[in-house]
Amino acid sequence: MKSLTLMEVATLLIVLSALLSWINIKFFKLPHAVGLLLMGLMGSLTLIAADHYIPGVHFAAELHNAVVGIDFFDTVMNGMLASLLFAAALHVNVRALRSELVPILTLASIGVVISKLVIGFGLWYVGGLLGLGLPLVWALVFGALISPTDPVAVLSVLKSVKVPRNLEAKIAGESLFNDGIGVIVFTVLLAVAMATSGYGLDEHGAFVNTNGGMSVLAVVKLFSIEVFGAIATGTFAGLLFVRMIKGIDDAAVETLMSIALVLGTYVLCSTYHMSGPIAVVIAGLIVGNLGANVAMSERTKKRLFPFWEMADEVLNSVLFLLIGLEVIVLRIEAGHAYAALIAIPIVFFGRLISVFIPVQIMRSLGRKFSYGTVRIMTWGGVRGGISVALALSLPETEYKATLLTTTYIVVVFSIIVQGLTIAPVVRYVKERKPRGA
Repeated sequence: MKSLTLMEVATLLIVLSALLSWINIKFFKLPHAVGLLLMGLMGSLTLIAADHYIPGVHFAAELHNAVVGIDFFDTVMNGMLASLLFAAALHVNVRALRSELVPILTLASIGVVISKLVIGFGLWYVGGLLGLGLPLVWALVFGALISPTDPVAVLSVLKSVKVPRNLEAKIAGESLFNDGIGVIVFTVLLAVAMATSGYGLDEHGAFVNTNGGMSVLAVVKLFSIEVFGAIATGTFAGLLFVRMIKGIDDAAVETLMSIALVLGTYVLCSTYHMSGPIAVVIAGLIVGNLGANVAMSERTKKRLFPFWEMADEVLNSVLFLLIGLEVIVLRIEAGHAYAALIAIPIVFFGRLISVFIPVQIMRSLGRKFSYGTVRIMTWGGVRGGISVALALSLPETEYKATLLTTTYIVVVFSIIVQGLTIAPVVRYVKERKPRGA
């Protein structure tokens, strides 16, 4: 089957995104991201049903061929993600972020690890009782890929919800920074799973032997390069950009340079095995705060920031539509759907525990949190395209179909159910807030 060209892929996604966005605004008035995902999902399922019940109709087959021609992992992780993260970080206030840095880093690191363990062990144990039969190491791999909250999905949801400023900073900051930790743990656990399941070592086998044993030194080295290398690279790139634009006043050139900053930083990090997401977030924070204050004229701000806001909206639209369309390439079997039904409450419980424990520890050490922090952060921990992309990147093993379908259903549930109900949850928490709390 002939793969679609880049122009064909872009045209298909932009045309569908524009058409469905218009339909959503005109008739349904759902939150933008949720509306596009729902319509992409329902459209795909309708075409599948039409192919099944109407003789001679092959619409779903044609759409299947088109979607198969799109490399979801490459499109999201090596295409859209850099721009989406930069656009999000550009509008985050560093002062608000700095004041909440301890809880943000705690939730983005310790919280993510707790979530992976709770979800992994929970799915293995409960699934074993219910006859799922998923080995522990592969259940932990699922916990690793589903635990990071998706910054794109989370920030999209936050746009329609008013929460206390310090809580918004925690939610946004955690979602922006937990991907780096999440991908590293996923990489390590996947290598262990491949080795212990008899599939041999994968491309990351440098820190895992053939029996699945890990080299602590190699993992520490990987973490250091991925995280601290990315922080250094993002800081250098962001400061270099600010220094370069300080001596000019040309909005078009400065906007073009910001695009080069995002793409160049992400590709550089990918080439040298550093975390591209962390690097572009750091660069975005520097440009959006230091750059805007000391190096940009008002004319540049009025063009550069709206450009990235529009880029964010367009890429968000395409991403959530693409998630909805991906259902057409999945082979959902009864056993896979059964695994997903088991996983949904376990994932939610894992998120609850991963927020509750760090928050309680920090409270015991004297840090104050807004009333309802645990409930709002738990329900606001939306999963998204990054988890789907990681699941699609899994090697072809006997467990991939189960993990991919389970991930997809959990992500769709998270975006639709949590995305549509987060506002009522926030209102409920505010109404229950005691006076003086």
